Amino acid sequence: MTTLGTTLGRHRSPAALLAAAALGAALLAPGATASAAPSQAPAGPDGDRAIALPDGFQPEGIAIRKRTAYAGSLADGDIYAFDVRTGEGDVISEGPGTASVGLDVHRRTGRLYVSGGDAGTARVVDTDTGEVVADYTLTEGPAFINDVIVTPRAAWFTNSAAPEIYRVPITKKGRPAPQRKVRTVALSGEWAQPDGFGANGITRSPDGKALLVVNSTDGTLFRVPTKGKLAGFAVEADLGGQSLTNGDGMLLQGRRLYVVRNRLDKVVKLKLDKRGTSGERVATIRSTTFDVPTTIAAKRGRLLLPNARFGTEPQADTAYTVSVVGKK
Repeated sequence: MTTLGTTLGRHRSPAALLAAAALGAALLAPGATASAAPSQAPAGPDGDRAIALPDGFQPEGIAIRKRTAYAGSLADGDIYAFDVRTGEGDVISEGPGTASVGLDVHRRTGRLYVSGGDAGTARVVDTDTGEVVADYTLTEGPAFINDVIVTPRAAWFTNSAAPEIYRVPITKKGRPAPQRKVRTVALSGEWAQPDGFGANGITRSPDGKALLVVNSTDGTLFRVPTKGKLAGFAVEADLGGQSLTNGDGMLLQGRRLYVVRNRLDKVVKLKLDKRGTSGERVATIRSTTFDVPTTIAAKRGRLLLPNARFGTEPQADTAYTVSVVGKK
């Protein structure tokens, strides 16, 4: 797999990689002007732009901490880190040979929680060293471990192939719990498992007391409690008839929920009530840079979405990008 930036060594630390990229941008000859980094396409008329990923990478998940974004590869599970300003980056953690799907980062420790797709697994990566600090088997049944949301005390994973989600506890010191502490929570209540992909994107409800889970095939959004007797009892949110078919990654900011509708090449922006039980569409975001965007993260008023290009046969030289667009 090729990587960007000839000055960035594959075996250097993530911090050193990104520092080198920033230094390269800063060392301009006197009187020279900065030009677009080679890893970025020029901005379009709408201000949207695209950051290049390694050829053949096959991205799906994205997470951001400070000015560093992390993307996971469906091809082999590699984790690629890049500077959200310059676009320069490199692979910081080689994958296990199985997919890396959804990603989220623990803000305090910087550890990256990674969904393992049809392997039925999840793992935790130290973004400073690239080492895997924890590895989990979430299920030995039907599996496509798809997305993850990290809360202060747990990481929650969805399984698109079965009506259940998984809780990996996080200690007060920010350490991932051992395998024996992993808990499976069955989705019940109004949840109906479809023939296709079921649970996909996941995030917290605006009040922080439950989770929101999108059903990709049915196009419905559910509020799912996580504690007590009602844990897993899903209640469909009233979105006023707004469909979320092909719903993938989600991003919650206050009471604004962004839902990526991957193969439709758009993002729906919803305004929710405090509990996440109802909402309405307030905007639809499209971009000429979209090519089946899957997941979503935000930095400095911009949204970043990796383009999975599911309609394109992946080859070693297939180009992949991350779209950078406005929030609206």
